[in-house]
Amino acid sequence: MRRSAIIVIAAIIIVAVGVFAWFILTRGPLAFAGGSNVALSDYHEADPTGVPAELAKADIVRRGEYLAKAADCMVCHSAPGGASYAGGLAFPLPFGSLYSTNITADKNTGIGNYSDQDFLNAVQRGIRKDGARLYPAMPYTSYTLITDADVLAIKAYLFSLPAQHRQNQRDTLLFPFNQRWSMIFWSWAFNADTRFAPNTAKSAEWNRGAYIAEALAHCGECHTPRNLAFALNNWRKFAGAVAAGWRAYDITSDKGTGIGAWSDEEVFAYLAKGHTKGRGTASGPMGEAVDHSFSKMEPVDIRALVTYLSSIPAVTSSDSATIAPPAPASPKEGRAVANALGRKVFAQACASCHSWTGVSPLSPFATISGSRAVNDPTATNVAQIVISGTRRFTPGAMSMPAFGDTYTNTEIAAVANYVTDRFGSVASKLTAKDVADLRGQTAR
Repeated sequence: MRRSAIIVIAAIIIVAVGVFAWFILTRGPLAFAGGSNVALSDYHEADPTGVPAELAKADIVRRGEYLAKAADCMVCHSAPGGASYAGGLAFPLPFGSLYSTNITADKNTGIGNYSDQDFLNAVQRGIRKDGARLYPAMPYTSYTLITDADVLAIKAYLFSLPAQHRQNQRDTLLFPFNQRWSMIFWSWAFNADTRFAPNTAKSAEWNRGAYIAEALAHCGECHTPRNLAFALNNWRKFAGAVAAGWRAYDITSDKGTGIGAWSDEEVFAYLAKGHTKGRGTASGPMGEAVDHSFSKMEPVDIRALVTYLSSIPAVTSSDSATIAPPAPASPKEGRAVANALGRKVFAQACASCHSWTGVSPLSPFATISGSRAVNDPTATNVAQIVISGTRRFTPGAMSMPAFGDTYTNTEIAAVANYVTDRFGSVASKLTAKDVADLRGQTAR
């Protein structure tokens, strides 16, 4: 066989393998639903985009404020103790750290010189005004579904706020991850750059919920596992993942590891208030999403989101499907008795609020019995809650102080193992090194 023929055949095989790999790695977030999708202009039901009907006639700034909260922009673009939207929040990665940018209207350090098209390019396509590519820590592969009108309403709101002069902090990514130009190829493969297209086989409420979940609230960015290229693996949509050092649990309709056994009212309460009796309390990034986003949304939008979530196909995840009952009232009874260090730390820092049964005498928000966190054998969120605490802002919610500076990694590992053993279904086996790693993964 001639050498040129061998080269051609090899090239064909490489292309075929690449196309096959691309097909396997990519799947749209709404592909599971089937049916037919139409352009928004051809959809004859209620418009699922924009703001709720109650705000439809509000001015663009007020509409933008609602949409910015639904998109949870402030949480990522605000550093602890810093001005809102002025950036500076760190996102630690195994190969360095990214820092969120200033998106206030300051013309020197923010986006005050951005035209409408510049802003659309950044939000929907991940391209800055200077042409540099954004990393997918900015969820533009989800925001690409937001309509132009909604993106520009968010811009109007941001530009209505006081400009904050704050220089952006330089990222510390190692080579080759610091080569922004390479994101051209990643975006080509994984960002469809298409706006939301309603599904004619689904109800108007379902489509509204889909727009909120996939475009604005970008739920998949935390709850959907990633593939080898760090893009969302929508073949296991909403099956749970680790994001920013916290576990985002399975929220598919699986009745064992997902939320398929939850009633609509339970899901609604968890989203609107961050707590559902017998199911647990939102903490970490989910607690922030509730406090700064979901709790600010109109009930009709939360209902639509619940409708959409209930349609997600069941995916059995590695999360525990067994929820343990409350523990005995006496610390001398039940499991984990042999974990002396863990019991000591729990007695010092935890028992007064959470009680030895796990059912809090102070607030339902402090009840840990029945929660996913204590029934998770990785104990990821238990350890993170001990390290970082829970600062809650939703009315009626109860915050917990951080103990990361009070206890050593060894002590935190011990109390996390104690909590999962006493109150959960399977005991965790965290080590001091595991806790040290968790400290380094979270930006909050």
